[in-house]
Amino acid sequence: MKVCVMGLGYIGLPTAVMFASCGFRVHGVDINQEVINSLSLKKPHIEEPGLEETLGHVIEEGNLSFSKEPEEADAFIIAVPTPITKEKKANIDYVRNAMEMIVPCVKEGDLIILESTVPPGTVEKVMIQELQKTGLKVGEEVFVSHSPERVLPGKLFEELVSNDRIVGGINQESADRTATLYKHFVKGTIHITDAKTAEMVKLMENTYRDVNIALANELAQISDQLGCDVWEAIRLANFHPRVNIHQPGPGVGGHCIAVDPWFLHEASPDKAKLIETARRINDETPIYVGGLIEQITEFITKPKVALLGLAYKGNIGDMRESPSLKVISYLKKLNVEYTIYDPYVESKMEEQVSTVEEAVNGADCIIMLTEHSAFKELDYKKLYELMNNHNIIDTKNVLDEKLLCNIGFQYKKVGKGASQVPYLFS
Repeated sequence: MKVCVMGLGYIGLPTAVMFASCGFRVHGVDINQEVINSLSLKKPHIEEPGLEETLGHVIEEGNLSFSKEPEEADAFIIAVPTPITKEKKANIDYVRNAMEMIVPCVKEGDLIILESTVPPGTVEKVMIQELQKTGLKVGEEVFVSHSPERVLPGKLFEELVSNDRIVGGINQESADRTATLYKHFVKGTIHITDAKTAEMVKLMENTYRDVNIALANELAQISDQLGCDVWEAIRLANFHPRVNIHQPGPGVGGHCIAVDPWFLHEASPDKAKLIETARRINDETPIYVGGLIEQITEFITKPKVALLGLAYKGNIGDMRESPSLKVISYLKKLNVEYTIYDPYVESKMEEQVSTVEEAVNGADCIIMLTEHSAFKELDYKKLYELMNNHNIIDTKNVLDEKLLCNIGFQYKKVGKGASQVPYLFS
């Protein structure tokens, strides 16, 4: 059996490699020639544990090939981006273009699966509409499903196998064929539903997380104002058997949580009031962090700050929709000098430096924006000696406050306001 995977990004490439490692003949398609060239040399353009080794193995076995054009196959998997526009609308042009590309290759009996996260109704309005151009009867001669990915960067291969999978077919046979295909590597339960429900499921999952994080971010700002520690309060609140408050931070990043709720808002703007409010809270949280930086450096002549972290989450190199980028935009408007250090990210920003020492040299404030494990192990005594002024803003609660204060830092944790009453406990 042959599988053609359209889109070789964070989801498409691991999926193609996974099917190839199961013995399928797989052809991967991407419109970026540089991506094709790199993969043909067994060099993945994204970082993921185990990816490079497995990629090289399946290429050597002859199970995986690449090009900019699709080939005839028995199953087509669409795993292209669905970015959001400036107007907070879903851009499904990539999905439509991928479908247009495969239409000349589709034959009777083929299965087409959409993995991209999309607004409700995309399968019906885009996929089926394009497949009608084949002249084949959709649902009888060609089969269609939506099976949204739900994996975590850094654990992609593990979660592709172990996580439950949602399969939404346009009819029972489409769903059954899709489930049979994924059972070659999925060990979790495969749940069968209809296509539109599957579209909703993925959006609901990420919207739940976005709303919960917005609550945590709002509570953090309230705690700053009231003079209490939101991190301790959340820890204690979560001992309640029916409470699970997420963690605050500098905002929300990644292609899923920061984007998908807008798809629901687009589909039903008059009803999605809580969703819109949560999204705006999280979008504005980096500005709140920027305001804290402005306050701390207000009386410093020509302040310089060191930003630690570009990735949207710890221990990965993915900076899509990262709140760090919005903090940087805020600092640019203030004309504040800044340097950037992230051991996982290679960006083209001229302010990014290769060592943490270079980043903090002459700085007045360190801003902890990403919870990389490596940041916990830094020699903060050495960094203290390199700085002009000794401020730290910790947006992720990853640092040892007592240690830093003993060194001499002025430490500010987002969500822990200065107490307005004497401490009850030392």
